[in-house]
Amino acid sequence: MSDQENILDFILKDEDNVTEKQKKIIAAAIEAFSEKGFAATSTSEIAKKAGVAEGTIFRHYKTKKDLLLKLLSPMVSKLIAPIVLKDFNKVLDAEHHSFEEFLRAVVKNRMEFLQKNDALFKILIQEIPFHQDLREIFIDQIASKVFKRLNEIMDFYKEKGEVLDIPSMSAVRLAITTIFGYFIARHLILPDIHWDDEAEIERTIQFILAGLAPKS
Repeated sequence: MSDQENILDFILKDEDNVTEKQKKIIAAAIEAFSEKGFAATSTSEIAKKAGVAEGTIFRHYKTKKDLLLKLLSPMVSKLIAPIVLKDFNKVLDAEHHSFEEFLRAVVKNRMEFLQKNDALFKILIQEIPFHQDLREIFIDQIASKVFKRLNEIMDFYKEKGEVLDIPSMSAVRLAITTIFGYFIARHLILPDIHWDDEAEIERTIQFILAGLAPKS
């Protein structure tokens, strides 16, 4: 089963009598929204990609926004949140002998996950700033839980003297935004240039380590 089929199964998990046309519409919407963004994509383009009449979309979804929410709401609550938390907790709960070892495990884990699900994450990153309902779902299902755990871990490494003595939430924010900054540049801002992922990930790690190193 392909990644796209897995994603569709998650999105439509609780739906009864889903037609093949609906599956094609959702698959086409994922592709179109990730390529052009929500605002720049028309329902006629989605219909063309799906091989259906535009009216078919509106028989299932009242508006384009309804279609977007149909994609992202279950994606966050059913797909991203459980996988992020379960998968990420394996890294967070493992024993790491140093902050550098922990950071490398986090970066490797998250980069693999983001790259595997890049189309949906592109849509999520592009649309969350503009849709309050999506932000609330994301904060409730993922952000608050992950940041709380990361805050506790940062406290631990601060007490060991391996992390700069600043508020742990600030240290978490600086590390997370640096990691996601690479992903955004790699997949959204400059996706067409050649990236040496291994080298860039190592530079990202070294940048975080240097920035959060305790002052001698």
